Amino acid sequence: MQTLNPGLKFSFDDMSSRLSGEFLRYFIASGMAFAVDFSTLYLLTNYAGIHYLASAAAGFILGLATVYLLSIRWVFSARRIKDSRHELIVFSVIGMGGLGINELGLYLMTEFLLLHYMTSKILVSFLVFSWNFGVRKLVLFR
Repeated sequence: MQTLNPGLKFSFDDMSSRLSGEFLRYFIASGMAFAVDFSTLYLLTNYAGIHYLASAAAGFILGLATVYLLSIRWVFSARRIKDSRHELIVFSVIGMGGLGINELGLYLMTEFLLLHYMTSKILVSFLVFSWNFGVRKLVLFR
């Protein structure tokens, strides 16, 4: 165990283990949120005839709600903001950044690279996942 100060109970091994556990749980939670997001995009676009960007926004918001609930109940062990209303606002603002990345990436890949919108969604999701985990971990859950 490497300690910064002999009086503190801190180790880089513990921190690394906790971070990797949180990352794995966030990955699973994001997978569940992605399933909600992806299926909403598909169903609204293909069966309700809604434009893919509007469907993507609706799916993203439902996925955001899913990942928020899982994050506060299961993923992250430490929370910086004690007031859950404020935490939800910050979580959502970060999510809106992810929504912007999602919409822009979807549009560019679909309209300019001529990929199918579902393929674009899969590809842009990796970038959105990285943004959301990194910023939420830094701002909310340390």
